[in-house]
Amino acid sequence: MRITLCLSFLLSAALATNIKMNPLSDEFINHINSQQNDWKAGRNFDENMPISEIKKRMGARKSISKAKPTVHSKDIEIPESFDARTNWPECSSVIGSIADQSACGSCWAVSTTSAMSDRRCIASGGSLQVPVSAEDVLTCCTDTSCWLGCDGGSTQAAWNYWFQSGIVTGGRYNSSLGCKPYPFQPCDNWLEGKYVQCSTLSYDTPDCTRSCSSSGLNYRSELTYGKSMAEKFATVEDVQREILQNGPVTASFVLYEDFVNYKSGVYHYVDGDEIGGHSVRIIGWGVENNVAYWLVANSWNEDWGDDGLFKIRRGVDECSFEMEINAAQAKV
Repeated sequence: MRITLCLSFLLSAALATNIKMNPLSDEFINHINSQQNDWKAGRNFDENMPISEIKKRMGARKSISKAKPTVHSKDIEIPESFDARTNWPECSSVIGSIADQSACGSCWAVSTTSAMSDRRCIASGGSLQVPVSAEDVLTCCTDTSCWLGCDGGSTQAAWNYWFQSGIVTGGRYNSSLGCKPYPFQPCDNWLEGKYVQCSTLSYDTPDCTRSCSSSGLNYRSELTYGKSMAEKFATVEDVQREILQNGPVTASFVLYEDFVNYKSGVYHYVDGDEIGGHSVRIIGWGVENNVAYWLVANSWNEDWGDDGLFKIRRGVDECSFEMEINAAQAKV
């Protein structure tokens, strides 16, 4: 009888350890924080939100075309820390802007056009501050790497499209900036937010229109261009030198359930299942508690994470973060 009870207890304990925690629960958040001290997890999403809602925003697709890695001169000195917002104060409002992709898997288009906007401003010495339109590339790029729109695309394809076809100007949702402002309203991931709940929204990719929604502007006159096809980079140091010279770049990485709970510190994977691929914009780097990191802008509005930003380990290809970093220079 005693042996039977003992076996029953051991079986129950084994089953209990295999029970999957809700990745948005306090239990899972506390579990992440108990496993390490490099970063802090906290509440960014309502606990009752289905993880499938977050998966809808995972729009990063792998590039199909090959890009020759760009190697920068080693004579360019790399500082220990760098922040594009403070390095180019004349463009700080552009570079410091945190996008909101809303309930659409447009991270690939939003992150890329945000970096394009940064680079146009920097290359023009601060005179070109009207953003590049995420809607234009989201809806009109018919390349095999980015035709899925809200269901995903490739940052490399978006950079290539900028060079080959051009992308018009366009600011945030409901703004009067540029030719084609973003079509989807900001949304919140939890009940105490200031916007409509993301879970109440569902978007199909809009049709491509080669005309301006803002009155008085001509589509062709508002086209912006890149100087070349997308560039990739041979080393981490080459990425840093590229940012130092030309401004923020895009990165696509594998996103896990623990990441959605990020609040501060230097992120690295702790626990949870893979959700999908996500594209973001790198605006700098630094070192925190002897851990090298990238400084990155997300596109889930400023209420997520550290005012819309996060840090992730640098130099170790954390979550494949350094596998697909792209950029192209702005033509001004």
